Amino acid sequence: MKKKAIVLLAAFMLVSGLASAFSVKYYNKDSKNHKMEVKINGSTRSIEFRSSTSGTASVGINASKIEVKTACGWVTLKDGDKIVIKDGCIKVE
Repeated sequence: MKKKAIVLLAAFMLVSGLASAFSVKYYNKDSKNHKMEVKINGSTRSIEFRSSTSGTASVGINASKIEVKTACGWVTLKDGDKIVIKDGCIKVE
């Protein structure tokens, strides 16, 4: 019984941690993957967008906004934004 409770608690913590991660919905019109530098709360991470597809990209940290370095310069994104990627540049819809 204790094992079940521990497993359930661990699963809940994992799911709640994923739910609080920063994420954006994207459509990548380019035929290549993009891995872009991200600044969040003073730290640097990366975010990846798969080629020629739509999906959700996330950074495993809880934040309300991030800055992303694109081919066209830095772009500020808010959690839950919908974006389009074309020629390595991000446009918020």
